Amino acid sequence: MTDYPVINGLIFAGLGIVVFIVAFSLVVKLAPLDLWKQIGEERNLAAAILAGAVALGLCWIIAATLH
Repeated sequence: MTDYPVINGLIFAGLGIVVFIVAFSLVVKLAPLDLWKQIGEERNLAAAILAGAVALGLCWIIAATLH
């Protein structure tokens, strides 16, 4: 993109964060339960593990495509 690698890194990092936020919010909205209520109020460990696994999976996919 540019001749400066630092600026390229910042652009791709910002793009990756934006894509992650959009994708994760889409997953939360499509979940058949209120994910944040399950994690925060009801202390549902399975819901927390699901959210973490989705976050890691999305991050790996985004990192692979932006690399």
